[in-house]
Amino acid sequence: MDVATKQNVDHVEDASPLDDAFLKCDEIQEPINPEEEKRLIDKTTLSYAAIFGIDDSLHLVGNQYSWLSSIFYFGFMGWQLPTNLLMQRLPTAKYMSVNIILWGVFLALQAVSKNFATLAALRGLSGAAEACADPSFMIITSMWYKRSEQPIRIGIWYSALGLGIAGGGVLGYGIGNIQGSLPSWKYEFIIIGALCVLWGLVMLVVVPDSPITTRYLTTAQKTIMINRLRENQTGIENRKFKIHQFLEAMADFKVHLFFLIAFFQAIVNGGVTNFGTMIIQGFGFSTLGTTLLQVPYGVFISLVILSCVWLNAKMPPNNRCLMLLVFLMPNIAAAFGLRFVPQSAQVGRLICYYLTGSYNASFVMLLSLTTTNIAGHTKKVTSSGILFIGYCTGNIAGPFFYKESQKPIYSLGIWSMVVSHLLEVICVALLWVHLRSENKRRDEIQGIDENTSVSTHYVGTLEDMTDKENRNFRYVF
Repeated sequence: MDVATKQNVDHVEDASPLDDAFLKCDEIQEPINPEEEKRLIDKTTLSYAAIFGIDDSLHLVGNQYSWLSSIFYFGFMGWQLPTNLLMQRLPTAKYMSVNIILWGVFLALQAVSKNFATLAALRGLSGAAEACADPSFMIITSMWYKRSEQPIRIGIWYSALGLGIAGGGVLGYGIGNIQGSLPSWKYEFIIIGALCVLWGLVMLVVVPDSPITTRYLTTAQKTIMINRLRENQTGIENRKFKIHQFLEAMADFKVHLFFLIAFFQAIVNGGVTNFGTMIIQGFGFSTLGTTLLQVPYGVFISLVILSCVWLNAKMPPNNRCLMLLVFLMPNIAAAFGLRFVPQSAQVGRLICYYLTGSYNASFVMLLSLTTTNIAGHTKKVTSSGILFIGYCTGNIAGPFFYKESQKPIYSLGIWSMVVSHLLEVICVALLWVHLRSENKRRDEIQGIDENTSVSTHYVGTLEDMTDKENRNFRYVF
């Protein structure tokens, strides 16, 4: 029995109502009308609290603020693989929405913290609740869009990060002017927590779990949505946990590289996210001025992400690793600037700080490389979990490079940015070589030369096969 036949048998024997609906769509393989297809188709809160006096209110000493930054990611990391596996067993959008609601609740409760221990426990729970956010967005994106379409879509939803930072700056300025009975940092947690709960409720009602179960499409439209994704070779959704796919993800070299790239980027993120406002304040700006100066930083992040995915869409295929590296360059230059531009050059140092936001565009490229190059539902959720464990580990380590004794220059923290990005460049180069050579190897085995499209040799599949099991799969790099 060959691999494809075996996967068909597994698929039918373990059929659920969702799988039955999938099979009905899979049986209809009519040509898709292009016109019809076209028609279908926290962390910063603690940083603000820091400049609004949380250190004094809770009597934080030594490196306790760094620990509060890192404990969030201990919760995130500890729950990462379990939450990814739960996403396979439960309706993805509903599970994600419930976790967003819980995240908002835990965030609001941080306002009642009276000491380091209570706040640390709530930070850990918040991290666990957020653990499913990016992985669920990645899974949902891969369910609805072709591989060529995924970078743009990931870029659009990830650009909300920049808008959140910009909005947080405006909100922080407003909160800083509240003359209430509570310290300003408590209003920060309460208001943002309440907004997250409200948005989670909206998503619970509005966001569909998959193209198969959505109530927004007719049966004919669902068939189009499913069959247009055949070329992805990554399947749609499968609720059965497959141990061989789990083990394959754990042993896959490219997944190890995804882990390392996420780890090195997160070392930078852990420092910039939690100490960014204090770096700006160290330039000589007031507390309220510092919050407003985060607005252009957030806008820049959104613009650089959207520019990256737009340029990637205009370029020939297989340039994602290149785009990842291109949008790392401003960040590397910015790190050197923060280290060597004199403290008296406020504007120059502020520009360097803003340029650090460019690494977010590179992270979007990393996410798109992951959704595009991993096939098999269990393997996808496992690989996503591994990537975000790397992300958590980096975010845990990052803040500890920012020593209280070096405030506000943070020379060790800035050097950690430089070294991390240079090591990341090496990992991206290895990933590019690995994926390109694997495509060439498969072409040679199937007798396909560079002048012949691989798509002429096969019909796309919706089966729950991994990228290694499916010999027709080709990687995007």
